[in-house]
Amino acid sequence: QVQLVESGGGLVQAGGSLRLSCAASGKASGRTFGSYIMAWFRQAPGKEREVVAVISGSGFTTYYAESVKGRSTISRDNAENTVYLQIDSLKPEDTAVYYCAGGPGPGVASTRREYNYWGRGTQVTVSS
Repeated sequence: QVQLVESGGGLVQAGGSLRLSCAASGKASGRTFGSYIMAWFRQAPGKEREVVAVISGSGFTTYYAESVKGRSTISRDNAENTVYLQIDSLKPEDTAVYYCAGGPGPGVASTRREYNYWGRGTQVTVSS
């Protein structure tokens, strides 16, 4: 019953910044948005989907892939049922379709198997 919708993708020049948003709607088993761990995955052409960042339900715990560590920030606003991904110093290698995902937790996970709700993705293209 939970639906995730990503937004904020587009064409950005290398070195620029982008903030992606993921809005959640609906409900599952009476759970609140704050009870779900949320994550961002991405998939580049010809490659497998990989985790970018993960955030716990409370927002206290986060995880970042090595490729974006230090230039990326995942955050959430549980009152608005929204999770964000800010990426600075964008590189052409960041070009991919970015997906928002949610899972029951309680632990932070970085594998696709742990997530049962997925958005349809938003395209991010970084030009050089």
